[in-house]
Amino acid sequence: MKFKDYYEVMGLAREATADEIKQAYRKLARKYHPDVSKEADAEARFKAIGEAYEVLRDPEKRAAYDGMGRHRGGEDFQPPPDWDAGYEFRGRGDPGEGIHDYSDFFESLFGRSTRGPRTGTGPSRRGAPRMDLRGEDHHAKVVIELQDAYTGAQRGLDLRMPAYDPQGHVVMQERSLQVNIPKGIRAGQQLRLAGQGGPGLGEGPAGDLYLEIEFRLDPRFRVDGRDIYMDMPLAPWEAALGASVRLATPDGSVVELGVPAGSAAGRKLRLRGRGIPGDPAGDLYAVASLVLPPARDDASRQAYEALRAAAGAGFDPRRSA
Repeated sequence: MKFKDYYEVMGLAREATADEIKQAYRKLARKYHPDVSKEADAEARFKAIGEAYEVLRDPEKRAAYDGMGRHRGGEDFQPPPDWDAGYEFRGRGDPGEGIHDYSDFFESLFGRSTRGPRTGTGPSRRGAPRMDLRGEDHHAKVVIELQDAYTGAQRGLDLRMPAYDPQGHVVMQERSLQVNIPKGIRAGQQLRLAGQGGPGLGEGPAGDLYLEIEFRLDPRFRVDGRDIYMDMPLAPWEAALGASVRLATPDGSVVELGVPAGSAAGRKLRLRGRGIPGDPAGDLYAVASLVLPPARDDASRQAYEALRAAAGAGFDPRRSA
């Protein structure tokens, strides 16, 4: 995927105010509108300008975009893991004016979610027209430890919601919440915090806050739904002769696992029900890998020579490759 420098597309400095962004968009949109422009690439430029404006006009998208750092437009790019964790987003608005499709870069970062309806009207007590509107729902991605899904937990979360100050610059509004993480939660699930979204209008209720759960990356474990995979390093003699090995599991406990003789690299040993709790619970898979001791002295080299003499005749490790 190629990085898009939205500031460069609109000819703006990264410190541009909201008014400067709006003015640049209006000027460029008039210049490259396909109905009036004679430029050969007018339609493509118009779409690129509209996409850039969709990001830079929105303080939340802009803050998340800026948080990925500076990159050259057109260079290969992959967003860092959990790049948008901790940002609180309001419900998304409609796409920018004139935009009907987005680049892969935009889609990978922001998707195409749209704002939900705000409902409820009623007369005021004095008979004058009044709007009682439900507040917007807010969304945020939060990163928790895998162990929290095994045991449940209460966690303090700090969320940042970008907004424009009176001068048109992006500032962060921060708040802290105590959240109960239920046992058995999976990555991608959402926790709904009723009434923690945007304030209502008039006597309308506040919106809700939806927290999308992600697990913090752990080099020891790989998550697939409720199933967990972990590497089980074995010495050659453990794999060949069988062994009993101790392994630390995601819930913090240690299990003793019997490795059958003749276990090849890649063999999976299943611990039924030791994955993420649920109904049914997931499984935990220990995946065998071989670790060879180095031949760094005469004794170890002689041991390898003896192994080759005893077991090497007729053995071709690449026969099945």
